[in-house]
Amino acid sequence: MAGALGGLVSLPAWANGWTAETVHSPQQILSRSQTDLLAEFVETIIPTTDTPGAKALNVHQFVQKMVADCYPKPSQETLQKGLDSLDGLAKTSFGKPFADGNTAQRTALLTQLSKSSDTAQKDFYSLVKGLTVRGYMTSEYVMTNLTHYQFIPGHYYGCVPVQPKAVSQTK
Repeated sequence: MAGALGGLVSLPAWANGWTAETVHSPQQILSRSQTDLLAEFVETIIPTTDTPGAKALNVHQFVQKMVADCYPKPSQETLQKGLDSLDGLAKTSFGKPFADGNTAQRTALLTQLSKSSDTAQKDFYSLVKGLTVRGYMTSEYVMTNLTHYQFIPGHYYGCVPVQPKAVSQTK
């Protein structure tokens, strides 16, 4: 009983999907330019179509918050160094920063990262892609408008009618 009451008290804290307001991290591990680049990276992975893309749902903030709060220092450095090298790779590949590339150029560069023999590039891509998909699929918009998730799924309707039975009190 006490556990159930404790669960009800904490329910509002975890019953809602994450929003942009709930993911602001006091520990910022990325510079402003890196954050902007991360926003373009996640938008390339999940672009805006008839539904909002990853950038519109602030998934880049989710990725940064998760890496800052839940991942060890080496993973944080993988993200930072990967973003720094991404712009350099874009300038080498198509002569301009990643954010200025068109969709085909960006997609080709991300495909190159995913198939790279350089483990640092592959780790960076895997980290960001995995967190992007997780952040997008668990965003409030997707959970409520696309998957129609119900936190409490409703009533249980048994298929067998149960009749009351008299119980003997004799020993």
